[in-house]
Amino acid sequence: MSFSSSSFKNPISVPNGTDQRGHNINNNLPTGEIHVIFGPMFAGKTTALLRRVNSESKLGRNVVMIKSNKDTRYAVDAVVTHDGTKFPCWSLPDLSSFKQRFGPDAYEKVDVIGIDEAQFFDDLYDFCCNAADIDGKTVVVAGLDGDYLRRKFGSVLDIVPIADTVTKLTARCELCGKRAFFTLRKTDEMQKELIGGANMYMPVCRQHYVSGKSIVGAVKKVLESHQVQSELVQEKPLVA
Repeated sequence: MSFSSSSFKNPISVPNGTDQRGHNINNNLPTGEIHVIFGPMFAGKTTALLRRVNSESKLGRNVVMIKSNKDTRYAVDAVVTHDGTKFPCWSLPDLSSFKQRFGPDAYEKVDVIGIDEAQFFDDLYDFCCNAADIDGKTVVVAGLDGDYLRRKFGSVLDIVPIADTVTKLTARCELCGKRAFFTLRKTDEMQKELIGGANMYMPVCRQHYVSGKSIVGAVKKVLESHQVQSELVQEKPLVA
């Protein structure tokens, strides 16, 4: 492979201590990290996140937790696992506003940032890049990788290429006890974001995801059929 010498006639000039993207590369700054935890519902993602954050706190590092304000299932101002373990947090509509809301001076003192329900943050990628690459923070992210249709959910998978570590957790299939990789929605609602717990979702293995979808679809058709019949009966005029 050959290169033209003209490619090097005008080298890019960057300020001392920065790379070509303007990121600070001062060796005196702490090195940031990004750790991603994902999997289906009821896989213990939040538990793993809290375990990591608590471990960092015991080491004397300053930690802060963030979650989406869309999730109000157990508490508004705390990250809560399905078994009731709590950790105080900032409940926000987006991540880009966190530094300003928390305060620049307080933010500078933070070492570790935990993010729960990360699939709800559209600005996840940019926030993680800036926090780890520029600010030297350790960012621990937990969220769903796929939705109930087994399609990508939010931006969680987008940060895999910039992550130091990636952990995919599994649950136990609610129907057979095998490893569950997927989340099955029990109801017939179609919207992508439908926040709920065991009343709406269950973890399932591949076999029961496929058969479960068939059952849910059949039930939906029966319900729709009953609704149509009910409407026809109501519209039928009474004969005196």
